[in-house]
Amino acid sequence: MSNGWVLPDEVLRDAPAYTPRPGELADLELLLTGAYAPLAGFMTRADLASLQRRGRLADGTSWPVPVTLQVPAALAAGLDPTDPGRRTLVLSDGEGAPVAALEVVDVWTAREGVAGVGGPVRRLGDGGHGPFQRLRRTPEEVRALLPPGRVLGVIADRPLHRPQLAQIAHAARTLGAHLLVMIPVGEDGHGGLPSEALVRAIFAARDRMPPATLVAVPVPRRRDEIRDALLRARISAAYGVTHLLSTGESFSGPGLRVLVPRELAYDNRDGQWRWREDIPPRNRRLALSQAEIDDLLDRGFPLPEWHTPPAVAKELSRARPPRRHRGLVVFLTGLSGSGKSTIARGLADLLREQGDRTVTLLDGDVVRRELSAGLGFSKTDRDANVRRIGWVASEIAKHRGVGICCPIAPYAQARATAREMALAAGAGFVLVHVATPLEVCEQRDRKGLYARARAGLLTGMTGVDDPYEEPTDADLVIDTTHLTVEEAVRAVMHLLTETGWVEPRLQSA
Repeated sequence: MSNGWVLPDEVLRDAPAYTPRPGELADLELLLTGAYAPLAGFMTRADLASLQRRGRLADGTSWPVPVTLQVPAALAAGLDPTDPGRRTLVLSDGEGAPVAALEVVDVWTAREGVAGVGGPVRRLGDGGHGPFQRLRRTPEEVRALLPPGRVLGVIADRPLHRPQLAQIAHAARTLGAHLLVMIPVGEDGHGGLPSEALVRAIFAARDRMPPATLVAVPVPRRRDEIRDALLRARISAAYGVTHLLSTGESFSGPGLRVLVPRELAYDNRDGQWRWREDIPPRNRRLALSQAEIDDLLDRGFPLPEWHTPPAVAKELSRARPPRRHRGLVVFLTGLSGSGKSTIARGLADLLREQGDRTVTLLDGDVVRRELSAGLGFSKTDRDANVRRIGWVASEIAKHRGVGICCPIAPYAQARATAREMALAAGAGFVLVHVATPLEVCEQRDRKGLYARARAGLLTGMTGVDDPYEEPTDADLVIDTTHLTVEEAVRAVMHLLTETGWVEPRLQSA
């Protein structure tokens, strides 16, 4: 693919625009910087077919994974690779700023309502904005900075604690290599931390590293260990890495050697990190697991200095304060009439009385009127409604408030999206299933909706002629058939207290 075509201003002005998903935006940046060279654009059908059949692009270039762009079918219908005036698609970032132009050379149906588009891309504008732009160098710029000889690459998708730093120092010393630390950045963050917090945590460990070059790279994730490892090896090689220190499943890229680290342990006798087998069991401390680190941070306990350098621990405690000081989304789901709105209001009142955080109640009916006016009750519209609620709640929680949501939210995928948005914002997410049986909800029928649905006057009623997908991942299940409002609210407060989201003293306030 070639990206050397020239577009008149009027073509760009009249071209349709589209904002790719976060993973596609990461692919786009790597295409534009040359990290995916010789690939210069999103793959066509011929590339994908050849890749699936023989692991190579249509031109014979070896390549590890699909790099694709999918757009709504309605948008693709206006694109025509044979018409110079209709073959350009402007690609924008998450805020709508144009970042690239795609010359569409292939359009096809990917699935119902979605089309694939392929073709070369070229950059528009000044190359983007956001935190730590100075670290987002191109592979060509990074290679120019590296000294001659071996280069040890580390993809630091987690903070570097003393065990990892010891591994890195040993590998660099053994190879006599310069260290290149590639920090994954992206809209969804990595390792449970926002991208900017991860960058700060890696920089906090810089004085514990051998001589190093640090660079931010938008490493996309396919959520497939083999594909992720293959792609990371390819990207590392593009940045000039000759030896890659692996932290998981590993596969070599062109001209790249992969080093698999041995397990280190802390030696109580002299405070050094050594190979585990070289330390007697009675003098051995194993590295903390990620779950143990998260638990200490969640409870507000300091990370032990033998495991984590103080500067790194400080950055992590800033990025992940104790649960009682973090934002939270409480998401109640259940049938109409189940009692979720009543519980939500009682919970909001109690938390406001206690005054530790700002509290915002996103009631289903109010949201429908103020935030989602115009949406109907199709599956697509219901998912859009829940997504809007989830986004607003995650923004509230990002700033350490509490967002309490109580839509019906009948579909599991929409609820999962709301959870993902909260976690990506660095907040907590508690799912409460108000599992009051349908017959009880119908007896209550405060709004008369069930009666109208049974009479055929209302269609799309959840529980009657539209499904409700019961949560399998609820943190709390409540049946309000025989509970008072106070008992139900107390059950939710007990959960929040036991899991550390609310101070224990507040339970009796």
